Amino acid sequence: MGHLRYSLPLQRRKRRGQTSHGTKISGTTISQVSQWFKWLSPGLLVKRWLLISAVGVVMTVLGLAIWANLTPVHYLFQLVRVALEFVTEFIPNYISGPLVLLGGLLLMFWGQTRTLGSITEVLMPETQDELVDLLLNHRRLNRGPKIVTIGGGTGLSNLLRGLKDYSSNITAIVTVADDGGSSGRLRREMGVQPPGDIRNCLTALAQEEKLLTELFRYRFEAGDGLMGHSFGNLFLTAMTAITDGDFERAIAASSHVLAVRGKVLPATLSDVRLWAEMTDGRRVEGESNIPTAKGQIRQLGCDPPNPPALPSALQAIREADYIIIGPGSLYTSVIPNFLVPELAEAVAQAQVPKVYVCNIMTQPGETDGYTVGDHIRAIDRVWDRPLFDGVVVQRRPPSLDIQAAYGEEQSIPVDFDREEILDLGRRIIVAQVMIEDFAKKQVCHDPHRLARVLLQWYNQVA
Repeated sequence: MGHLRYSLPLQRRKRRGQTSHGTKISGTTISQVSQWFKWLSPGLLVKRWLLISAVGVVMTVLGLAIWANLTPVHYLFQLVRVALEFVTEFIPNYISGPLVLLGGLLLMFWGQTRTLGSITEVLMPETQDELVDLLLNHRRLNRGPKIVTIGGGTGLSNLLRGLKDYSSNITAIVTVADDGGSSGRLRREMGVQPPGDIRNCLTALAQEEKLLTELFRYRFEAGDGLMGHSFGNLFLTAMTAITDGDFERAIAASSHVLAVRGKVLPATLSDVRLWAEMTDGRRVEGESNIPTAKGQIRQLGCDPPNPPALPSALQAIREADYIIIGPGSLYTSVIPNFLVPELAEAVAQAQVPKVYVCNIMTQPGETDGYTVGDHIRAIDRVWDRPLFDGVVVQRRPPSLDIQAAYGEEQSIPVDFDREEILDLGRRIIVAQVMIEDFAKKQVCHDPHRLARVLLQWYNQVA
């Protein structure tokens, strides 16, 4: 017990930054030294420039000496030697040497720290992060895999929020079949591509996500012609007009304005309108009308048929290291992208890991009673070859309270039919990727859990 009484105070002293001899160690100093050594991390491309700067200083001094006719330089070194001998006559070299060395190192450390601090203050006045940490994170993200995501709706934008923490090389390919709400009105009145899903993806990839999301999602509640429109939709529409009607350029310009990490591309620039043939023989036209038709979908198509793919989207798929499909509404967000034949063909030919993120709950009017296998078969019917290798499945169903809330809308958890999935030749990634909102009685994919699971699987199979 005596030993115990002695050791605990000793541990407390050490936690407060003291050694057993009572000498204080400044936490701030240790942190500063640690930050300084980060500049020596490989891949920052800083060490070489510091060395070049040092060589430049030496050459500058020599150049001034030569210009002042202090040639040969031998005399300059003699002067330095005389000065050093004079100093060592009064202070021994084993004392003066380390003192001068320490002084030089302190001056270098102080000068570099102040320089980098001034740069950080000018370039990033509001950030609390160190410049070296930002550079390290920037390098890490730039070295991330080239990821292509395909889908639409809130599911895709939710996924992007998590993926942007792992790579800056993200290309989101988004469906442009939306014809409801603000997007539908702008499409009819202004003749532009529906901006809603594009807007959601841009805000998800923006570096200042929270503020921009609030701004872009803001809907006008008054005003003749403005009511119901979101600011983000109007912004993209205005940018399209500024870029002479080039929707791709408008998105690229908006990405620069919003400091987006990655790229967002429409699947096609054609004015695509969805139609669905139901099992009872009805033909339902319009993306917004399909979920409310109250029937089972037998076939999905679009007018005009076989729209051309955006060339930059095809290029992104050809260069991709990893392709992720979904999550999102099966028939109105995911499959419409593959109604673009060139895009479907490019995905089918890609020799990289390809995965589909299955929805957690069935969607009334689209996937009533669907299992995971049914989702896979619906996508397989679009093209003559499989478009993905694996499928992400939620491990556990939502809580009973949330299931009851969904049950009122005729929605149930998507059944995990393992044997059917294996028979379809797909790898299964079972993981806990769901987040529950008990206040709203809703569930969705957790962006960060889902991204972590997807990148872990990629690292295993790549």
